[in-house]
Amino acid sequence: MSPESQLNLFGQIDVDPPVESLPANQFELIPTSANIPIAPGTYDNIGQLASHCQVCHRCELGDTRINAVVGRGNERAPILIVGEGPGQNEDEQGLPFVGRSGQLLEKILAAVKLTIERDVYICNVVRCRPPENRVPTPAEVAACKPYLLEQIRLVDPKIILLTGATAVKAITGKKDGITKIRGTWIEWEGRWCMPIFHPAYLLRNPAPDVGKPKWLMWQDIQAIRAKLAEIEA
Repeated sequence: MSPESQLNLFGQIDVDPPVESLPANQFELIPTSANIPIAPGTYDNIGQLASHCQVCHRCELGDTRINAVVGRGNERAPILIVGEGPGQNEDEQGLPFVGRSGQLLEKILAAVKLTIERDVYICNVVRCRPPENRVPTPAEVAACKPYLLEQIRLVDPKIILLTGATAVKAITGKKDGITKIRGTWIEWEGRWCMPIFHPAYLLRNPAPDVGKPKWLMWQDIQAIRAKLAEIEA
């Protein structure tokens, strides 16, 4: 029995071909399979990357999305913020952080004179909404991570803010709880990264008392502003 027949016998049908057997010109095939690598330098600009994201089916999230949510803000910003994934508002509008969490995030940034239009670019670990806003699976994160790495390369930020444990793990591999490592600087690929609370967490914990999440976030955003000033000096 041939190897192909054995695979079919055990139900492994329509398996994607191994990477080494793919055609040399793979660019148009990138959105079709997570087995196709996205090497650094694949995209010339964010718009080119976004065009692939809008038709992407590297994981099953592409089957249920309304819009792929690629990013918003200054595409050459000194600060890049990574969220977990789109929610319902983001899925409908095709933009990240446009609901209540996004409104709070903009207020936090404005408090230290930072704007999304000038200073910040926002994206997510995954570009399509997980059903019921669940945490993306490791397979979904892995399928989408090459897009994220290309966004980081193209924006070329000085500082990356990782909102929540999913973003921290996706970028740095650290599995520590966000309450343990928030507010600490991590060097990654020659860049300064800081884990911070997700704005949605702050909405669920609105007390401004000393030591509470909103108070801690205020300490973090001031440290971030100071670090940016130090880098740009």
